[in-house]
Amino acid sequence: MEFGKIVEPLLRWYAENARQLPWRDDPTPYRVWISEIMLQQTRVEAVKPYFERFVREIPDVRALAEVPEEKLLKLWEGLGYYSRARNLKKAAVLLTEQYGGELPADAGELAKLPGIGDYTAGSVASIAFGLPEPAVDGNVLRVAARLENSREDLAAPAVKKELRSRLREVYPEGRTSAFTQALMELGATVCLPNGEPLCGECPLSGLCEARREGTQNSLPVKAPKPGRREEDRTVFLILSGGAAALRRRPETGLLAGMWEFPNESGALTPEQARKTLRSWDISAESIEPLPAAKHIFSHVEWHMTGYLVRAKKPVHGFVWASPEDVFGDYPVPSAYRAYLKILRHTAGK
Repeated sequence: MEFGKIVEPLLRWYAENARQLPWRDDPTPYRVWISEIMLQQTRVEAVKPYFERFVREIPDVRALAEVPEEKLLKLWEGLGYYSRARNLKKAAVLLTEQYGGELPADAGELAKLPGIGDYTAGSVASIAFGLPEPAVDGNVLRVAARLENSREDLAAPAVKKELRSRLREVYPEGRTSAFTQALMELGATVCLPNGEPLCGECPLSGLCEARREGTQNSLPVKAPKPGRREEDRTVFLILSGGAAALRRRPETGLLAGMWEFPNESGALTPEQARKTLRSWDISAESIEPLPAAKHIFSHVEWHMTGYLVRAKKPVHGFVWASPEDVFGDYPVPSAYRAYLKILRHTAGK
């Protein structure tokens, strides 16, 4: 298919149908970068309040380079995939040291920064700097696969590389930002994943080979994802003197460096839970079972057993924080959302 045919109808459609999103109001390189990192594996509606708070608290590259990690992770709390936030700070430090606190107007240089791949580099380059650099994400790949009735594996790097090359040739001068966002927008709102695409609303329906062949619902072809492994964990919400026990996770691995409630592998029985508490030198006045909870990560699924423990006194080995401090100062990941709710409810009594 000649992609040049899609440019004008797509731009007309986008001019009339683009969603009002906070990062589109003032598409500076910094704001585009932050929004694109937040939008990785996170829904637009979930990102909106996080983005607005983040850029209000950390308004530019230099502020990001200097922000304490605790504050950074607290601002990110609930978005998940916390390595994204750490990579933002690493990149900001490099930008401050090597580029005077500004993002470079070059997709190749952008792609060298931590946490920025070809997609994000293309987004910033085209949306913020007006360069003819495609941003090929799942939305764009899906649109292209259906337009061409293609059954190629979208996860193949060669497929993405070829699509970027072909799109780069048709980028409209002076309208690169709109064209990049129009492709994304079409995939996000019309050429939908995991369901019936809204072909009757699509400005490219007359050009779409998949619609002509009736194959749009079976495209794109994706290689099967490996299944998530399941893990049992037992979480202890330990309270003493109005404070809750927290500990910090290791600096590498899942939820690296985040704060969490003490926990152990396995679904511990009450007797096993008491034994674990004794190993931590905790003398418990009471132990109450809590409702089971579950959290799904990209590659692992936690099935959690919980206990509410009232300890006679705080012990060494944990940080003991008031509920106000837990919610205000300590970045506790959303994996523990069920126990944070219980802590909030218990503190209110």
